[in-house]
Amino acid sequence: MATDWLGSIVSINCGESLGVYQGRVSAVDQVSQTISLTRPFHNGVKCLVPEVTFRAGDITELKILEIPGPGDSRQCGDLQQAETGIPGVGCQVGPSQNGTGKVLKKPISSSAPQNIPRRTDVKNQDIIISPQQQCSKSYMDRHVETLSQSKGFRRRHNSWSSSSRHPNQVTPKKSGLKNGQMKSKDDECFGDDIDEIPDTDFDFEGNLALFDKAAVFEEIETYERRSGTRSRGTPNEKPARYRHDENILESEPIVYRRIVVPQNANKEFCTDSGLVVPSVSYELHKKLLSVAEKHGLTLERRLEMTGVCASQMALSLLGGPNRLNPKNVHQRPTVALLCGPHVKGAQGISCGRHLSNHDVHVILFLPNFVKMLESITNELNLFSKTQGQQVSSVKDLPDTPVDLVINCLDCHENAFLRDQPWYKAVVDWANQNRAPVLSIDPPINEQEQGIDAKWSLALGLPLPLGERAGRLYLCDIGIPQKVFQEVGINYHSPFGCKFVIPLHST
Repeated sequence: MATDWLGSIVSINCGESLGVYQGRVSAVDQVSQTISLTRPFHNGVKCLVPEVTFRAGDITELKILEIPGPGDSRQCGDLQQAETGIPGVGCQVGPSQNGTGKVLKKPISSSAPQNIPRRTDVKNQDIIISPQQQCSKSYMDRHVETLSQSKGFRRRHNSWSSSSRHPNQVTPKKSGLKNGQMKSKDDECFGDDIDEIPDTDFDFEGNLALFDKAAVFEEIETYERRSGTRSRGTPNEKPARYRHDENILESEPIVYRRIVVPQNANKEFCTDSGLVVPSVSYELHKKLLSVAEKHGLTLERRLEMTGVCASQMALSLLGGPNRLNPKNVHQRPTVALLCGPHVKGAQGISCGRHLSNHDVHVILFLPNFVKMLESITNELNLFSKTQGQQVSSVKDLPDTPVDLVINCLDCHENAFLRDQPWYKAVVDWANQNRAPVLSIDPPINEQEQGIDAKWSLALGLPLPLGERAGRLYLCDIGIPQKVFQEVGINYHSPFGCKFVIPLHST
């Protein structure tokens, strides 16, 4: 019985101390319980001695990797073992409790390297066998069919030969000539032998360092110069490169000073794009509005345009679409609108009407007067149709801080309003409320401004405002270009696609 296993290629695991050995069985001694291997490999490295002998007590695991048939030569098996090293999987034979053979499939120890078996070598396929029972042909058919599907190729016209093989070994045999003219498609794709598989990883960095990119580009450029294949430019001229925000079409140079006033400006500002916007005096600004009204830009139109621009700016300061949307009804912002009995106050009332139409809680403060301007009366009539609240006493203003205070109390001409008790009370309330302040068209004189503003909105062209005006913005109130030319101002619109733009001090 022991002589049946002579010539078989086995893998013997002797534990962590001795390691894993592979080789061909040369002798089995049942009396001394020893087994000898010829041309052994120890942990994947060929041993220096030609033969090693193991005792049964040192063996913890034994796997049969190949069982030679009567027609196989040992030299071929030894050569295959030397080329492929340690096969990846095999059959483990161990005794069971009742004395019969038991087949268990286990991976090889991690100390042994795992090499890829050849595709053409069917002997190294994972076929589970037992030395004490013979596998049936139907079982091997199903097993080899499963192996063929898992390896990615199909079994075609395989014939089985049981007369020339070992009783415990079944090996599929391919039909057709390997090197003949009639070669199957699977053999053409997967049938090439792999003589050697490198064990080391591919050095990507080392191979990439061998590529001289600059030299290759220089060679390509030299070839293009000699052959004249350049599509544009001269050979000594490199094509221009543009950024994503640059225009490739040639255009006229940008003139950043496109607004020129008839008199020297006391202060100049610039937009985000760098355009210079000079300031004008109050007398020139007043003349500009008067000429515009003569050409049809009436006070009602200016009030409506100012109210729309101021409300757009206020909505942006309140949070814009992040806060003012139907899902944030519980975060409805509150705006306190402080207006005086003049045209500036009418502008503020127009702004409050538009804010209330956009679901902003507006509290309008306007003192009681016996006679109001017609523009204020008209704006109040429209404001009363909204959900806004109008108060005439400081006591009716909220005690808690509001989201925004819009200041329209100050006027360019009526400076006597600063001495009124209601004016002083409202100024004290605004300074104590701790809410940010937006001033619409504030006066030039800083002493006439009772409330420090964080933002200020100028109309048409800015006035030379001081530091108490805060950050300055400019809004377009619809004055035509020829109206500017009529008063002596060379004007080109700096607004672009917007109606309200920020201005920066130069």
